[in-house]
Amino acid sequence: MLPALSRLSRRRALQGSAAALVVFGLLLWWLLPFGKSSPSGTLTFSTGVQSGVYQRYGVLLKQALAQDLPDVEIDLRTSEGSQQNIARVAAGEADFTIATADAVAKYKRDRKPGADRLRGCARLYDDYVQLVVPRDSPVRSARDLRGKRVGIGPEGSGVRLIAERLLKASGIDPTRDITRVPAGIDTVPGLLEADELDAFFWSGGLPTSTIQDLSERFQIRLIPLEADLVDKLHATGDATSYYRSAVMPADAYLQAQSGVPVPTVAVANLLVTTDRMDPAMTEGFTRTVIKSRDRIGNTVHPAQLVDLRTAVYTDPLPLHEGARRYYRSVKP
Repeated sequence: MLPALSRLSRRRALQGSAAALVVFGLLLWWLLPFGKSSPSGTLTFSTGVQSGVYQRYGVLLKQALAQDLPDVEIDLRTSEGSQQNIARVAAGEADFTIATADAVAKYKRDRKPGADRLRGCARLYDDYVQLVVPRDSPVRSARDLRGKRVGIGPEGSGVRLIAERLLKASGIDPTRDITRVPAGIDTVPGLLEADELDAFFWSGGLPTSTIQDLSERFQIRLIPLEADLVDKLHATGDATSYYRSAVMPADAYLQAQSGVPVPTVAVANLLVTTDRMDPAMTEGFTRTVIKSRDRIGNTVHPAQLVDLRTAVYTDPLPLHEGARRYYRSVKP
């Protein structure tokens, strides 16, 4: 009997040891990072002018990325806007950026260096064109800007691109019929207050805090940009097909609008990178952009409009493979 009991005891001991090893292995698998490692490295994110929506969005996105991708260091770099942002990413001087769809389309249409390497990660929020004048200004439409001092945005900005196109659609030659002031959103409000400008263009999310602040200390109006301007824009070529008619809600700028909605022109913003970017990094970056929508949107209100259902539509850019992986992972 003793040998039989001994064999039984050994068998039970072996079974117990095997079970313990299985449990130990499962604990190791759970506790240790044997799966995919988190992306690491340094990324440059090209934003926009100081106090602009791109810059403010970038600062908050950097904070969100620090939590979600702790091994990734984000270097924010200010810029003049969309056109410069695209050129930087295409040239490898920045890794990610935000740019308007019309500026991306123009860069591709002009076949500029690196255009074929550009990729989209997400459609974000829409920019609304805002043509601002003092409340007592005689200007009632874009056609009335002839002979005026007009802030059209700095060279390399998305504002400059759309302002010049809208002026041409209104029958105004931006090189001859106005006094061009190449200033951005960080300086044009002060110039308007000091009577050094008659009007300025801005293209950004609603509300843009700089214009909100201006409206609360200085009496301004927003000039309507009617739907026929969009038709004229579309008639000029494919790179303008990304403009659409829109309406600024009556409460976008309460002091400036007197409770009246204002028709205007809108264009989508895209999160942009290139095919050089690692898919795992792009997947993580895109995930943070979508997840942080409400957190960032509490401060930068346009970010609240980032929508998972439409984020995948990054035309005119093909979707980056890493972003595609993210959208597939959250598909219902």
